[in-house]
Amino acid sequence: MRQTWRWFGREDLVSIDDMLQAGVEAAVSALHHVPTGQVWTDGEIARRQDEVAHMKDGTPSGLVWEVAESLPVSEDIKKQKGEWRQHIENYKISLQNLAGAGIRTVCYNFMPVLDWTRTDLAWRLPNGATCMRFDYPDFAAFDIHILRRVDAAFDYPPEILAEASKRFSGMDDDRRKALARNVVFGLPGAAEHFTLDDVRHHLTQYRDISEEQLRGHLLAFLEEVIPVAERLGIGLCCHPDDPPFGLLGLPRVMSTEDDYARTMEAVDSPANGITLCSGSLGARPDNDLPGMMQRLGHRVHFLHLRNVRRETDALRGSFHEAGHLAGNTDMVALIAAVLKEEARRRADGREDASIPMRPDHGQDILDDLQRHAQPGYPSIGRLKGLAELRGIMTALSHPVSGMAP
Repeated sequence: MRQTWRWFGREDLVSIDDMLQAGVEAAVSALHHVPTGQVWTDGEIARRQDEVAHMKDGTPSGLVWEVAESLPVSEDIKKQKGEWRQHIENYKISLQNLAGAGIRTVCYNFMPVLDWTRTDLAWRLPNGATCMRFDYPDFAAFDIHILRRVDAAFDYPPEILAEASKRFSGMDDDRRKALARNVVFGLPGAAEHFTLDDVRHHLTQYRDISEEQLRGHLLAFLEEVIPVAERLGIGLCCHPDDPPFGLLGLPRVMSTEDDYARTMEAVDSPANGITLCSGSLGARPDNDLPGMMQRLGHRVHFLHLRNVRRETDALRGSFHEAGHLAGNTDMVALIAAVLKEEARRRADGREDASIPMRPDHGQDILDDLQRHAQPGYPSIGRLKGLAELRGIMTALSHPVSGMAP
């Protein structure tokens, strides 16, 4: 497994120096400042590569930008409205420019309107650490009472409606504003930052788009870009919905193993692949992560290894970001499945036998609590997660003599 680390550019409070000291082998980055739908130019790509290649004092880091995450898909493409056809053409040019720079793994998602969604960005744990959390009643309070989405109340069971009303009544104005900010926070460093009016506008445009229609738009996008990716030798890999269930009345098309299997079958190319995010998929109790890796591993181009602790067994429910070995996903079984897939690839002579992975998200611990890096992306919390993952990888790769692997 290729050990990588996500970096948001020079504005990231976790530096290239920090990454190098963490012992990672390559960087995962993106041009977040480029508006969605526009071309990633050769010059901008080269500039980011140069930033990754040097430490703060100008010393060569030895690191390279290896995975693009994310080359975003515009709302126009997802809705097939406005400039969606031009945005697809721009996407193809960006893929060509990335391949020309030697970047062969490109992650994207097809989540409508919002990227990952949380209600708390620094939820305090009993040990004093903080983490991101999705609280379902709080989200319902936002949806019904703050965003005031039409017919929102029909999307929640009676017990959640009652709790949401109670929560909202107990919030002062500052808490209500903080909840709204957290929900629409989106991706750190992104060029777009939504207001509540922006969210309402996009929701209106999705009102008549069903799940099957959105899936059709995804397949139409892939039918255009996958042949280009295959020709360029790029593995294009879709990140799952986060959380992996419907929110705000919006359709979701990448939440389950069946979603992925249908998409891989519909556009059947080795370039059409998966970003297997154990945290996003693990927030849903009917997703079997080790089993997914076993069954769909030949299409996994990128791994996000993180863990969440579900606070309910419901398909839609609260959860928080757990330690990498402390959540509901059996990380040992998942990594064992990854290593078996890599062994199969080596036996088949595949060039992508070593799958890039990164320790995704992390709890803020120790000095992270004063550094205030991007939510989910602290230095020490991720380093702790990476160390734990390395321990599993090493133990499974070098079993003690006389003991079962």
